[in-house]
Amino acid sequence: MSYVLAKSQNDDIHKAGECGGAVTSILKYLLDEGIVDGVLAISPCDDVYDGIPTFVTDSEDLMKTAGSYHCAPTMIGDLVQKYFFDKKVAVTAKPCDMRAIEELIARHKINRDNIYVIGLNCGGTVSPVSGRKMIDLFYEADPDDVISEEIDKGQFIIELADGSEEAVKIHDLENEGYGRRTNCQRCDVKIPRKANLACGNWGAEDCWTFIEINDEKGQEMIDGAKKAGILETKTPAQGAIDGRAKVEGIMIKMANKVQNAVYPTVSEMDEWKRCISCYACRDVCPICWCFENCELNKPYFKDETNIPPTPIAFQGVRLSHMSFSCVDCGQCDDVCPMDIPVSLIFDKLQKKYFNKTGYVAGVSDDIKPPLYSPEKTEL
Repeated sequence: MSYVLAKSQNDDIHKAGECGGAVTSILKYLLDEGIVDGVLAISPCDDVYDGIPTFVTDSEDLMKTAGSYHCAPTMIGDLVQKYFFDKKVAVTAKPCDMRAIEELIARHKINRDNIYVIGLNCGGTVSPVSGRKMIDLFYEADPDDVISEEIDKGQFIIELADGSEEAVKIHDLENEGYGRRTNCQRCDVKIPRKANLACGNWGAEDCWTFIEINDEKGQEMIDGAKKAGILETKTPAQGAIDGRAKVEGIMIKMANKVQNAVYPTVSEMDEWKRCISCYACRDVCPICWCFENCELNKPYFKDETNIPPTPIAFQGVRLSHMSFSCVDCGQCDDVCPMDIPVSLIFDKLQKKYFNKTGYVAGVSDDIKPPLYSPEKTEL
């Protein structure tokens, strides 16, 4: 592991990109040199609240993916395993994306040799629908005038078309039920260190990106982009390194505080009773992939006498799979039509699993969880 500060040598990318455009420049290098077949990233559709996955094969089109999109809680790993298994792809990944990618690699659904991952430090994402409402309620701005947004120093900051900025404390927003999604508030993995590179503005100078190089492939990406003349780098000062670590520590403390406040007891999990067994949480989960052979499709789980079926069997099977696999991306919460805090229930069990074993899905170096390890038979 090593650190660099980086920025683009391309004026257009430097201006359009976040923190000097280093990420976009590295992606351009990978495409232009034919190292990857394409780049899977996020671009705005109608506005900054409507980020959508975009597969880019021409580096000229990368400009539309430049910048940060905190209102785009899309899972990249799930798309890679479904559509790009046989392609060499570069992806941008927030921590839960990276955790999902690691889990899917372990399940042989993603080929590690085919994927180049540029991780993005993440303080949390915002629901696209509540994001617009939040701007309208808490900022003196028209949501349609927002051209970019950023989470920094405990604030949600928006930039308007006239170049001005407005900021509100995340704590104040979340006290009113807005701000980051609930799973993001309790997430304690803020830097995706399993990615080849972990990038962000924490500890960075203005117009520079702070990059943590995590492996040989990441170093090759940096060296190659520099040699191609599209990336400039320099060594960060110790103060910058310490500053980054301080921000990460603050974010983790915030997450731990939320965890201690919101985790229910088992007797309080009555939300399960609202389940209508629609399978939406299973279908959207980036870790669940064996739909054809899914245990929940077996005849002995069908209950023709109850419409909807008794939920405990459905949720029990899901829980038995997810208690050691959940990456806390919150996708299941987003799609649940009954507003069940599915990911909170899964994450509660994973925290118990961690306390017993020290294993964290998509973070720990163990390829398999201790449940499947012959070396750890007593939990």
